[in-house]
Amino acid sequence: MLISSSTLLHLAESALAQAYRLTHHPQIGSTNDEALSLALAGHAGRLWIVADAQTKGKGRLGRQWISPPGNLYASLLLIDPAPVQKAPELGFVAGVALWHALRDCLGDDPRLEIKWPNDILHAGAKLAGILLESTQLKSGGLACVIGIGVNCNSHPEPALYPATDLAHIGTLLSQRDEVLIRLSAAFVTWLRVWDEGRHFAAIRDEWLTHAAGLGTPISVAAPDGARDGIFETIDSNGRLVLNAGGKTLTLEAGDVFFAPPPIGVLAGVRSGLGDTMSREERR
Repeated sequence: MLISSSTLLHLAESALAQAYRLTHHPQIGSTNDEALSLALAGHAGRLWIVADAQTKGKGRLGRQWISPPGNLYASLLLIDPAPVQKAPELGFVAGVALWHALRDCLGDDPRLEIKWPNDILHAGAKLAGILLESTQLKSGGLACVIGIGVNCNSHPEPALYPATDLAHIGTLLSQRDEVLIRLSAAFVTWLRVWDEGRHFAAIRDEWLTHAAGLGTPISVAAPDGARDGIFETIDSNGRLVLNAGGKTLTLEAGDVFFAPPPIGVLAGVRSGLGDTMSREERR
């Protein structure tokens, strides 16, 4: 195992065998920002960056990510993981890997689900989330950063969504080191399945197996307004397919609610338009 210099943190043996490495920061602005800076400075990737706390944690559509000590704040830097047009699929790869890592912590719990585009819910409350960012390098390559936040020992007060944490749910595997070990192993597995975008169909199938709200009425606060209907599936590009009174709608971005969205949500989604192509939600 690789141990950080200032606290006991590990990657899985399978990750170390594939040349993944780990850096740790007691405090940082944003693990995603650090990963992007390292990429622009020429880092080769396959690097996990973990912080005890973040002062500028980021969520989807420019939202703040509250980052007190005790939870997992991690970013994975990958360089040229797939052709550029396939890179957005990494959000779904990450969602599947994160679901499996948390399932290993919680056991075979049917209340653990993936919420489009890539939150992890437990009993309908947000347990973890993902922020996917990318940048073009001077070399012509593509740097992709997968930011992951897991509520291990605390969770924020409800805002848009209810939230929870591993300790509150009740598991002996609620410490971030336990989560990181399982997360780094799950990424090795599911990145291999994805195979640089050649097998997104397998990722899509796995994602749908654990999807929250599939086949039920949902409300989507999309950039151009609210959409209500039955959540039918995600398409071959990961877009949400909604049956709205017999009419099929395909949505690329938005906030999913299993009840009508709170007042003011639509304005927040609209203000974030333009950020949705390169960023997915992290919590």
